[in-house]
Amino acid sequence: MAPTRTLLEHALTTGVTALDTASNYDCYTGHSVLARTAGELLDRFEVSTKVGYFPTGHTLAPARLRAAVEQSVADLGRPPDTMFLHNPEHDPSGLAAACEELAACREVGLCRAWGIATWNPAPLLAAATTVEAKPDVVMVRAGLAVRGEALDAAERFTAELGAGDRWGMAPFAGNPNDPVWSKVDAGVFLEPGQSASRIQAGLAAAFALPAVSRIAVGTSSPQHLDELAAAVRYTASSVVVAEYRELLRAGAGR
Repeated sequence: MAPTRTLLEHALTTGVTALDTASNYDCYTGHSVLARTAGELLDRFEVSTKVGYFPTGHTLAPARLRAAVEQSVADLGRPPDTMFLHNPEHDPSGLAAACEELAACREVGLCRAWGIATWNPAPLLAAATTVEAKPDVVMVRAGLAVRGEALDAAERFTAELGAGDRWGMAPFAGNPNDPVWSKVDAGVFLEPGQSASRIQAGLAAAFALPAVSRIAVGTSSPQHLDELAAAVRYTASSVVVAEYRELLRAGAGR
């Protein structure tokens, strides 16, 4: 769902100054819709976006990626702050060449930084050993809905690539309104003495599963955005997180 002008204005009042989008959102109109909706406000946000999906399918062909990056700049009216390869696990053999192309895009000013956004990094682990261009950031799924092996793969993938940072996404598996989140008490993951809503506790836990510096989460409600923005004040317990990860590994080994 494209953000409204009102929601963007409200985001700035809450201290949210980063937007994440993709070239294929809103039937491949996401960039132009965002630029038109935000207007001059867009320059007050750090914008990250993704390329890799096309109306004809997914590809990591360097020439197609370069054209998509250039089109993204034109549609946004400015270079994005971070440009991601979008789900390269669909073509692991093309990872190294695609990384070289995005690194080249950064060098000529088509983006300030580049990275890899992957829903499932496991198929990319072998290909990561062939990548010479090191990404600035990797974006992976984060939170209590992520399986233990996926958490481990995300950490291995980031380390293998030598990425400078790791971000998270989809902390509520894409649906914070799913009834399961009203039943899961994520508060047990917080350091003692903190009182947070279940959604806030779930987001705070996601920052540690795996460890990420920021998380992309969708919303269309100012009230929901307020609740999410306030979650950054809460801290997950490293002890509880470590115990949870061990339980996941033990369960996977059965």
